[in-house]
Amino acid sequence: MNRDRDRDSRGGLTRRRLMGAALAAGAAVPIGVARPAWAARTAPGPARLILPVPTGPYPVGTVSLHLVDPTRPDPAAGPARHRELMASVWYPARDVRRYPRAPWMAAEPLRELLTSAGFAADAVSAPFTAGHEGAPVRRTGGRLPVVVFSHGAHDHRSDATVVVQELASHGYVVVTVDHTGDAFSEFPDGRVVVPLRDPQHALGPGDFARDIRFVLDCVEDLDAGRSPDAEQRPLPAGLCGALDLHRIGMFGWSKGGTATALVMIEDRRVRAGLSFDGPMEPTVTTDLDRPFMMMTAVFTRAEDPSAAEFWSHLRGWRLNVQADGAVHSSYCDNQVLIPQLAKVVGMSDEELHGWIGTLDPARALRIQQAYPLAFFDLHLRHRRGHLLDGPSTAFPEVRFIP
Repeated sequence: MNRDRDRDSRGGLTRRRLMGAALAAGAAVPIGVARPAWAARTAPGPARLILPVPTGPYPVGTVSLHLVDPTRPDPAAGPARHRELMASVWYPARDVRRYPRAPWMAAEPLRELLTSAGFAADAVSAPFTAGHEGAPVRRTGGRLPVVVFSHGAHDHRSDATVVVQELASHGYVVVTVDHTGDAFSEFPDGRVVVPLRDPQHALGPGDFARDIRFVLDCVEDLDAGRSPDAEQRPLPAGLCGALDLHRIGMFGWSKGGTATALVMIEDRRVRAGLSFDGPMEPTVTTDLDRPFMMMTAVFTRAEDPSAAEFWSHLRGWRLNVQADGAVHSSYCDNQVLIPQLAKVVGMSDEELHGWIGTLDPARALRIQQAYPLAFFDLHLRHRRGHLLDGPSTAFPEVRFIP
């Protein structure tokens, strides 16, 4: 797969057709080269993709929120409209049996996502996640650390669900957000939005960072017992007052990884940050004194001056790891879902490698489950393991970049 080097003027990557997870977690498509128009399968009904079960001791709950920032006009949405975002909160849950599992993505945005990537709209159905919609929060003693997630360009908030539900199963509250205008999303009134193609309204990493800072304000509202949901829909029992605002982390993929760095520079509420192959453009030249970890693939310090420059400004704990055979989307759901999609639509091995690289999907899954958890455990819970100390015989493909 050709590397994603072209960017728009706002710092977004222009050569990707992102299909996070089963399709839009992000894959590179060279400019002027379209993906084949894969046909739908002939068997009755689309195949349903499958997500792995998280490894933590707790069941997982989730709830969606419709957030409106009254201080931020959004000209791209229309006159007198303000910035609207869809978000999801994931958390350790209890008594989950009577609560349905949430789909990875709603049906209509998924259809848009599939067709945007050159697949038939009904090629597959979204997998079910481990998250039970509206289940009560499990309190295991004390407040729960919080992690916020920011997706990549032309993507959506579910593209790192493997990581998100893994963290929640280990006792974290994780908040994911669709960056409207650069995301496939659906609002409670049925409006489906897709990434805007108008350069005038293109969103850069700074816009993503503004979204996240507003989401952090909403997290504070939740903790104080105020629902930030625009429709005031019921919140899961026990969510209010369960969040530890002194232990907040953030991670992001691609443009979201760059946004993670920008949020940490601007907002000290975030104590630790993790980037999945963030390009770090526009170039970050401000020092950052809090823990930051880079999981790189394409945007490496050796080949990307912006990544190297950002690394030089990390003054606190820092770490850079890289998995052999990884491509830009290898730390997201693509590695699990695209191989399943490939079987449905008849992809060749060469075409599949163009999507997910040569990193074995089963190994990629273990990396996604282990390394982000170890990072946030260390810096938000002060639980020191040995995974981040250096190369591990359990993960021989993961290199530590000095």
